[in-house]
Amino acid sequence: MDKSDKIIVGISLGDSNGIGIEVVLKTFNDKRMLEFCTPVLFGNNKIVSYYKKLLKLENNIHGIHSLDKISHGKINLLNVIKDEIPVSLGTATKQSGDFALQSLSTATKALKDNTIDLLVTAPINKENIQSDEFTFPGHTEYLEENLEGKSLMILMTEELRIGLITGHIPISLVAETISEELIKEKVEIMYTSLVQDFGISKPKIAVLGLNPHCGDKGVIGTEDDTIIKPAIDKIKESGKLVFGPYASDGFFGSKTYTQFDGVLAMYHDQGLAPFKALSFGNGVNFTAGLNKVRTSPDHGTGFDIAGKNTANEASFKEALFTALKIYKNRNEYKNLTKNVLKVK
Repeated sequence: MDKSDKIIVGISLGDSNGIGIEVVLKTFNDKRMLEFCTPVLFGNNKIVSYYKKLLKLENNIHGIHSLDKISHGKINLLNVIKDEIPVSLGTATKQSGDFALQSLSTATKALKDNTIDLLVTAPINKENIQSDEFTFPGHTEYLEENLEGKSLMILMTEELRIGLITGHIPISLVAETISEELIKEKVEIMYTSLVQDFGISKPKIAVLGLNPHCGDKGVIGTEDDTIIKPAIDKIKESGKLVFGPYASDGFFGSKTYTQFDGVLAMYHDQGLAPFKALSFGNGVNFTAGLNKVRTSPDHGTGFDIAGKNTANEASFKEALFTALKIYKNRNEYKNLTKNVLKVK
């Protein structure tokens, strides 16, 4: 691959007092990673240098002041935070939240402007990042607001992809939020993503139920029979291979998930609890449905181990490789379908 053909990966560094910068630097401490892409870190020279010294890493950082100075074969660092920001390892501070937001917002603008090709995000703290500019429960909602399309959070490994019908909302609001229209929308996003982003021509999708035992025919709730099942039946009429609803405990306990290309959970912990039990540390968070590719590791800020040189970069590295693969798949799909002759 010619250097000019390398995919430019924008990386927002997350909370500067967590493990985000550590896992990013550890990932690119292996110089072979630069053969796959050209990374651009959005951050602060002094803070990145602090972590390099603390962790005794040998990364050769190429500081730039504008994105037209990106150099292939190097770890580029765009200095987007000019103010002095103290590092308080393991503590969520206003300054570290400001750092995370500035890094994310600048990287997102570069993504919109096509200066970078895709985005991989390090973890943020959802409390200290809140501001007039960021009033969202997480990355997914922020990116949906700033990019094109409707988002679907998918947690994934090679063997398992779990999307969420509802995302970062209180449990008390889940039942009233679920509707036939929402289920159809999320199924459509997952189906399209499985086809164009993962190259699966006829994907099989499982939909989980809401109530224990899918309501036991109305004994433990009616939503499964009155909302979820009718939605699935209507989706099937279009020819899509969508099945359910399935009771979550038996579905995962019996490994039924291995029979499907994608799974849709009704709410956050219904999907993420079994996912992380099965694959924590090796999973990837992918934001499907948007016009740009974004992934992240499956862990949080890791304040409890910040600066201790014990953070494992495996999930971040997997997020990077996954983003590259999805980006290539999506471009290939676009090229294959842009001039398709329609049958009259």
